[in-house]
Amino acid sequence: MTVNNEAVEYLLDPATPLLFALRDASNLTGTKYGCGTGSCGACTVDVDGRAVRSCQVTLAQAEGAFVTTIEGLSRERAHPVQLALIADNVPQCGFCIPGIVMAAAALLKRNPGPSEDAVRGAIGNLCRCGIYPRLTESILRAGRAMRGDETITAGARPGIDPKDAATRVPALSPK
Repeated sequence: MTVNNEAVEYLLDPATPLLFALRDASNLTGTKYGCGTGSCGACTVDVDGRAVRSCQVTLAQAEGAFVTTIEGLSRERAHPVQLALIADNVPQCGFCIPGIVMAAAALLKRNPGPSEDAVRGAIGNLCRCGIYPRLTESILRAGRAMRGDETITAGARPGIDPKDAATRVPALSPK
């Protein structure tokens, strides 16, 4: 399969959930283990343009697929969904955010102008912090940015040059 635009061959049991291959074999720990049943969405990744709960997909099922994790979405953390969530101060504890970002990015890739109902329907991820009211508006804002109707000015936290932001994350460090 291709993971974050790199060909990868996992020498693991084909029944291994994609989640564990990504986290344990590839050290892509942004994809979180939450419930293990596909209910919470913390493990959501993009598989061939669809938001998929990686705990429910085996390596055999993902064979030949193009997989994008939160680490591969934007090395500079500058995807419109990421920028909108930061600008709107959506993240709280942050555990669910990678899965939510991946679900929102997959939605906006297919439809950069979704309705509020479409956003609510596509983002079935659980968040114990209760970010939902801000989240919906933030995803709509990201869609406006993707269409060129709005500019979002958010970036790396103060004191970090945006060019260097990715180097602070082990899974994103250049080889």
